Amino acid sequence: MTLQEQLNNDLKDALKSGDKVRVNTIRLLKSAMKYVEIEVGGQLDEVGVLAVIAKQVKQRRDSIEQFTQGHRLDLVEKESAEMAVLEHYLPAQLSPEKIESQAKAVIAELGVTDAKGTGLVMKRLMADLKNKADGKVVSEVVRKLLAKS
Repeated sequence: MTLQEQLNNDLKDALKSGDKVRVNTIRLLKSAMKYVEIEVGGQLDEVGVLAVIAKQVKQRRDSIEQFTQGHRLDLVEKESAEMAVLEHYLPAQLSPEKIESQAKAVIAELGVTDAKGTGLVMKRLMADLKNKADGKVVSEVVRKLLAKS
C-alpha cells in the first residue's frame, strides 16, 4: 500500500471515529500534497510525499517554538498534536549517536578538518539522511564534531 493510500484509509478511519485532530491534519497534508503536485505538474512519488510530510513537520516544529516564546500554550498543544499525527507517516528518525557516526564517516571521507567545510559536509550528509533526521540535529552534530578538530 502506498503512503497516499494509507493516508486515504487513515482519513476514513479518523472520520468514522470522530478524531478531529487526525481528520484536520490529514486534510491539511493532502492539500499541501495537492499543491505540490500542481506545482510540479504530476503525481508525487513516495519520496515526494515524504518530503511534503517532512516539510509539514518542520513547519509545526517552528510554530511550536514561536508559540512557546509567545506563551500561547493552547496553540503549542494543537501544533504538537498535529505534529504527532504527521510524524507517524515518516520513517523512524535516527538517534544523535547514529547521526554522529555517519557524520564522522563523511568528514573523514571528505577530509574536512575545520568549520569552513561545514557546508560541504552538511550537503553530503543531508543527501544521505533525507527524511531520516532533522536538519537542525544534523547541523548541531556536524558543528560539534568540526569544532573539536
